[in-house]
Amino acid sequence: MTETTDNIVVETAEKIFADLADAQTINASKDGSWRAPLWRALSESGLPLSWVPEACDGSGASLAEGFAVLNAAGRAGLAAPLAETMLAGWLLAQASIASPEGAMTIAPVHPKDRITLNADGTLSGRARGVPFARDAKFIAVLAQRSDGASIALVDASTCRIDHGLALGGDPSDTVTFDKVSPLKLAAAPQGFDATALLLIGSVARSLQIAGALETMLEISVRYSNERVAFEKKISKFQAVQHNLAKLAGETSAALAAATSAADTLANATAFDDAVMLEAAAAKIRCAEAAEKGAAIAHQVFGAIGFTSEHILHRYSLRALAWRDDFGNESHWAVELGRMVARRGADDLWPLVASR
Repeated sequence: MTETTDNIVVETAEKIFADLADAQTINASKDGSWRAPLWRALSESGLPLSWVPEACDGSGASLAEGFAVLNAAGRAGLAAPLAETMLAGWLLAQASIASPEGAMTIAPVHPKDRITLNADGTLSGRARGVPFARDAKFIAVLAQRSDGASIALVDASTCRIDHGLALGGDPSDTVTFDKVSPLKLAAAPQGFDATALLLIGSVARSLQIAGALETMLEISVRYSNERVAFEKKISKFQAVQHNLAKLAGETSAALAAATSAADTLANATAFDDAVMLEAAAAKIRCAEAAEKGAAIAHQVFGAIGFTSEHILHRYSLRALAWRDDFGNESHWAVELGRMVARRGADDLWPLVASR
């Protein structure tokens, strides 16, 4: 697709977010009436199935287009299963399984969780912290068996879903598969494993974190130019200027790492060491930026930024929550170390310098 087409896709997403997912409106909503119109608009635009080929009933957009949409969703602090449905559709497409209509989520999302494909074709296991599981109609599952991985489409109503909440207030549920019969089941492509799923999920979350940081920076700078203390704007105080510069640096670093990983994955033909390096490094750096950036933004706003009525927490808490999905920074730091050790010292610099 051309750059113009890419821009149209992102502009469509941004318009929907601005019209139907305004942070101030959602923050003030008590009945969740904004959810249905937002999801309807997203579905009509084809965004949830962006990564699903037309042959599998999707929009057929490129990985690059989808990644740009997810970055925009992060800037909006989107509290809807858009990323989860996109990833679920992508996973199903790896096995040429058509995506159904409706919200989906994906399992497992943590490195230590495992879903097993039994000899009779049923699924067993438990997946923790599955985002928006209670709101999803279907779950795309990566299941393991001794002879390789399989991909399954599961009706969410056939699973036991124990409700939980992520730090940002979004559903983060435990899904138990007790000999669940999938609606569709197919073998995963040769070489496709849980690491591949974790890598693309990590890139998605990195882009969302970077987007949230962009908005935190924007509203923090704007507030500092409006808030007056001791008869002058707080943006004139050196300490505030220093903190805002640090926030800008963290935002830029996160955005650079996330977009570099997205570009690498979008142009890769396999989940090789280059993808591992970029995706793992992006998740680590974006997670660090989320922690530092959220602290700075809340310092700029002071007590008002901690209240539930203010929109800052819609971005800061989600950015912090997204750190844990698809492997946290500690997990990826260990995996990077193992990869470097496996390749040997002589290969480290050429690999890093080639990025």
